[in-house]
Amino acid sequence: MKLSKQERSNLAAKFGGRCAYCGAPLGDRWHADHLEPVRRELKWISGKGLVTTGKLERPERDILANLMPACAPCNIDKHSLTLEQWRAKLSGAPSVLARNNPTYRHAVRFGLVAEVTTEVVFYFERQPAQATA
Repeated sequence: MKLSKQERSNLAAKFGGRCAYCGAPLGDRWHADHLEPVRRELKWISGKGLVTTGKLERPERDILANLMPACAPCNIDKHSLTLEQWRAKLSGAPSVLARNNPTYRHAVRFGLVAEVTTEVVFYFERQPAQATA
């Protein structure tokens, strides 16, 4: 969905110019993310691999009410996951780091990093959306 300048401005203001997921300031290069994923159809093209056709699997979700302001890292990491799938992925990050990253394991051993078990709560779940004109 192509947003007008006013729609984009209103979306950015929805959470005070912050990413709806992590709460970081949006800056200039933020993304309009579909909260409920629309997922684009993929097809195999010889020599190119898997590419998007541009056709949406869930076009009914491509509406302004389903968009959230997101920093690029959050939108890229969330990709086409549902919110609960992404929450589960994020919750598993410490075990992935411990399994795959020796520097992380050393930092834990020497008390430089403390792992905590906590529920992933997104910024928009803690902050009410702000009304826009």
